[in-house]
Amino acid sequence: MKQLFIALLISVCAAHTAFAQLTEAEKVKSALSLENKDTVAWIRSGVVQLGLNQGFLHNWAAGGEVVSLAMDGLLSANITRLYRKQVWSNTLDASYSLFYAFSNHFVPRKVDDRLDFTSKYGTRLDTAKNFYLTGLFNFKSQFTSGYDYSVPDWQSVSTSNFMSPAYFTLAAGLEYRRGADISLFFSPAALRLTLADRKYTLRMPEGAFGIPYGEQSRLELGAYFSGRYQHDLSPTVRYKTRLDLYANYLAKDSKDSLGSVVKSDHPGNVDVFWDNLITIKLGKYFNLNLALTAIYDNDLPYQAEYTEAGTGIRRDKDEPGNGLGWWQIKEVLAFGFAYRFH
Repeated sequence: MKQLFIALLISVCAAHTAFAQLTEAEKVKSALSLENKDTVAWIRSGVVQLGLNQGFLHNWAAGGEVVSLAMDGLLSANITRLYRKQVWSNTLDASYSLFYAFSNHFVPRKVDDRLDFTSKYGTRLDTAKNFYLTGLFNFKSQFTSGYDYSVPDWQSVSTSNFMSPAYFTLAAGLEYRRGADISLFFSPAALRLTLADRKYTLRMPEGAFGIPYGEQSRLELGAYFSGRYQHDLSPTVRYKTRLDLYANYLAKDSKDSLGSVVKSDHPGNVDVFWDNLITIKLGKYFNLNLALTAIYDNDLPYQAEYTEAGTGIRRDKDEPGNGLGWWQIKEVLAFGFAYRFH
């Protein structure tokens, strides 16, 4: 029930923001989308969606899940303050999705769980119209516990939780910005802090989430790039994408107490985060969303096997997508009630 409330909370809170009265900045947003101007305004944009899918079968010849319920909530929003040559931009991406089925006694299984906030403050350079000196803060985590459902005894051990892991990035650098729709940010020296509960880092000799064995945090210093682009492909179709790259200057092999290497690493292992969202407006209050996220992180290797509880035997996981290796892939197609504000 707690997890169900979270999905509802994301949508209700976002809807409250969306329906609030906006300022006169709405009238100039289209002019500012691809052009930087010395003006004073608040620019708001985003989409909020709540989807629900329910099914019931009895004596159905074709077969299927007897009773099922799927629910998802999504919020993708941005608010930007323009003040002459200064820009303060805040972006929040949050999503949560659950699936309930009679065959597993309606124990909820999580399909999507994301919490991602970015805040940037920049001052435009006098000699370059589209370049800014910018400071950036980013926070990533999730709402509830995560599990590996491909393992038979998945309920016994969670793989992650709220703030485990949690990623904090703080960077200063140069940003190329064209209006509100294009942003390319690069920092040669960005700090990244990873936090996690010790119970996760004690499970494997190499620790977890890049955090060493038995520790609760890891601090990195590296080069960071973040590119964002959003565009209306048509009056009813909007595309939004983001690419983050991070190279840790301090990366090195991790060793156990005996000096054996338990995880290989070096600064050339670049972390990749690529996020895409296509929103298709169907009428006034309904949307079709297609979201695709791809992540590559050397600190999060793919485990093709699991240890069977009780016997300790290593067995292969039975799941599609094994050939993708260490890439983390998430694809979600959702239809539901939506409100788009700008």
